[in-house]
Amino acid sequence: MSVWRQEVHDAAGIWLVGVRGRLDQNLNPQLESTLLQLLADGHYTLIIDLAETTYINSGGLRILVSAWRKAHQHQGNLVLCCLNTRLQEIFTMVGFDKVFKIYPLRDDALQATQKAMA
Repeated sequence: MSVWRQEVHDAAGIWLVGVRGRLDQNLNPQLESTLLQLLADGHYTLIIDLAETTYINSGGLRILVSAWRKAHQHQGNLVLCCLNTRLQEIFTMVGFDKVFKIYPLRDDALQATQKAMA
């Protein structure tokens, strides 16, 4: 279980953050710390890759919404990609599919984000 991050070098200012494992009370603090640090450093364009995320609890949802709000306050954005069927169901059930832009593939999210920045 881990959270990783990397700058997308061919798209200045876009950061990719990925989650491996269950977004629950064990991993949520690591995700929150990573996102808060990126935002504090002025990185307001974020892609969250959930391809290796098997579960998300309400705390994980709260962290994502909070980071999304902070990004938007600075004219940035936070988008999601690669949700499995269960995560898609959760986001739809709580209405977050209307809040977040969700892309099926990382490349789709990157292309859309780059286009929005142009």
